[in-house]
Amino acid sequence: MKVVLGMFRQLRRIMGREFLYLWRDSGLRRILLLASLLGLFLFFGIYSTQVLKDIPTAVVDLDGSAASGELVRSLGAAENLKITSYPDNYDDLQEMVKRGETVVGVVIPENFGKNTALGRQTNILVAVDTSNMVYATNAGGAVLTTARTMGAKAGVKTLIAKGVHPLEAAEAFQGVNFHEQAWFNPTLNYAHFMVLGLALNIWQQCCTLTAAANVVGERKMSSWHQVKASGVSKLRFFLGKSAVHIFVFMALVLPIFALAFGPMGLPLKSDPMMLLAFTLVFALSLHGLGTMMSSIAKDAVDAARFGMIIALPSFVISGYTWPLEAMPGILQKLAWLLPQTWFFQGINYLTFKNPGWGYMSQYFYALLIIALICYGVSTAVVSRY
Repeated sequence: MKVVLGMFRQLRRIMGREFLYLWRDSGLRRILLLASLLGLFLFFGIYSTQVLKDIPTAVVDLDGSAASGELVRSLGAAENLKITSYPDNYDDLQEMVKRGETVVGVVIPENFGKNTALGRQTNILVAVDTSNMVYATNAGGAVLTTARTMGAKAGVKTLIAKGVHPLEAAEAFQGVNFHEQAWFNPTLNYAHFMVLGLALNIWQQCCTLTAAANVVGERKMSSWHQVKASGVSKLRFFLGKSAVHIFVFMALVLPIFALAFGPMGLPLKSDPMMLLAFTLVFALSLHGLGTMMSSIAKDAVDAARFGMIIALPSFVISGYTWPLEAMPGILQKLAWLLPQTWFFQGINYLTFKNPGWGYMSQYFYALLIIALICYGVSTAVVSRY
């Protein structure tokens, strides 16, 4: 019993020492405490509009008929578009798009009203500045919706002109109706999708860089010789240090979750306890990865480089902002070796869909396996010191 109590007292002293070291490093303290929260507020402010509206639109009406005027009004009534100018010709429109004064340009040709009245096919040019893909996607959807509506109206008028009863003409264009439903994020809210993921990305980067100093930071300190001389086992020593790191990581993510799911109103469909358990398992795997890099690094600078090489691009290749299936095959396989991929994929399921333990268990197990492998490699390397 005395031996066990002595081990716990020793472990407590190691943990107290690590807390002190983390707190005394003012630069690291500020990064750990402020970076993720500042990122959360920054990203929430950026995406607070939720959906992209009032996309600048210019209309060139070369027809000037009642039909073209109706089309212009329909475009102006589109939720995502805002008509800001009416250039006189195509060249002026092209120059406006080039200068960034408008994102969408619509050119209504001459004889538009005449052609639609006669039931003839008529082409309307819709130019979208696709240099900004977010603008392009939203603008294209808004124009397509307006075009479908106008096309249906023109078709009905054509049938009526040919003697078809108005009700029959309307039914002819309503025979096949595609009813669109947006599931899980029905308002296509950018804030709901992006804010938490970006804030957690900053958090994981800070955690990775902190863990990357776990081993090499001790080897290059004079106190390392004292630790070795004291008779404390290396396993117990780094267990104490790692426990502190994991505790700090979880303490830092709690206010992010509290603000995100509280005042900011971001969605959380799963059980909060499952989310916390999943985050804890990720913190273990992330710390294991950082510790492994720290154990094989030559010095602190080398460890920081390893940490940055892993932490910075991991979010990009995690499949959160760009589908994994659209990436090259070798990159997909590489992505699944990183704990960040499992975490950000899982976070998306937990916040939007609540798939339950039966589905999420594979993500838990994958993160635990990564943690065991990384800690195992670290233990084998550190045992040689």
